[in-house]
Amino acid sequence: MRKKYAEGKEKIEEGKMKIFMIGGTGLLGSEAAKELIARGHEVTSIALPPLPAGAALPPEMKIEYGNYLEMTDDELRGYFQRCEGFVFAAGVDERVEGPAPIYDLYKKYNIDPIRRLLKLAKDCGVKHAVVCGSYFSYFAKEWKSYHLAEDHPYIRSRIEQEEAALSFADESFDVAVLELPYIFGAQPGRKPVWVFLVKSIRRMKGITFWSKGGSAMVTVKQVGQAIAGAVERNKRGNCYPVGYYNMTWKELLSVFHKYLGCPDKKIVCVPEWMFSAVAKWLKRKQKKAGIEGGLDMAKFSKMQCSNQFIDKSLGCDFLGVQPDDIDAAIGDSVKLCVEILDHKTENVVAMKGE
Repeated sequence: MRKKYAEGKEKIEEGKMKIFMIGGTGLLGSEAAKELIARGHEVTSIALPPLPAGAALPPEMKIEYGNYLEMTDDELRGYFQRCEGFVFAAGVDERVEGPAPIYDLYKKYNIDPIRRLLKLAKDCGVKHAVVCGSYFSYFAKEWKSYHLAEDHPYIRSRIEQEEAALSFADESFDVAVLELPYIFGAQPGRKPVWVFLVKSIRRMKGITFWSKGGSAMVTVKQVGQAIAGAVERNKRGNCYPVGYYNMTWKELLSVFHKYLGCPDKKIVCVPEWMFSAVAKWLKRKQKKAGIEGGLDMAKFSKMQCSNQFIDKSLGCDFLGVQPDDIDAAIGDSVKLCVEILDHKTENVVAMKGE
């Protein structure tokens, strides 16, 4: 199988591709566009305005503003025609909350677009597609006793997104789903996922309490490399668990503390039962407010307290992901979070289902 992949890579590198991207102005999409353009490819993207203030987007990327969800099939075909590659770097993640059933919202942004867009892409002769997914899908398949897809609407949506994407793959249409972990790095003007953690650390005076366990992680630069590598190297339909660095939550918090100016602050990892008790309280609070989260935190405690680690040999090595400075990338994320919380950065763009 690996030999077959390598042969495909050699063939693709003989020519450069025109690539259509949805979400090219986002944190992941802009980094992927930068990497693809550096490799000689041409990138066109649809994105929702406004642009993040100060975002360093590659000037060579062609950007057209609009909501692809509101476009007709004919309008979208106009983008797919004469393109060899397609990248979907949009959708929504587990941060989204809303009225129950929240699964309907995840279906709207994570699943339905894949079914529609990949069909159009394939019909228009696109040869290579890459979908940015979640590493929760990897663990849902590997750790079946955790019942992740059954208990958590967000994870269910990511599994169904993968199934929808891979259903289009064949000898004429390559589809790769990147199962992405937590990502560090910053895009000026765009709200990082880590604002909640920085806020929590600041609120806890003297000691930072968190769960045991840990996670795989990558830098945003590495995500760009993974996307470009998948466009160039993947053959047929495959899911790639993407993880380069593994840290316990305690190790990660130590880096956060360093960049928050409190390197000696004590960290206490609470047992699973204690984390679960707090999670149940949060769930009751959500229910009282009439909202539902993508993760049922009361049932997520076991996962949260586990080492969600991924070896780079499972995906990163094949995709050509290179080492990067994860410490500095974490620092960039923390610094932007502080600027936002201290109101030193205005007009911040939050996540939206591009």
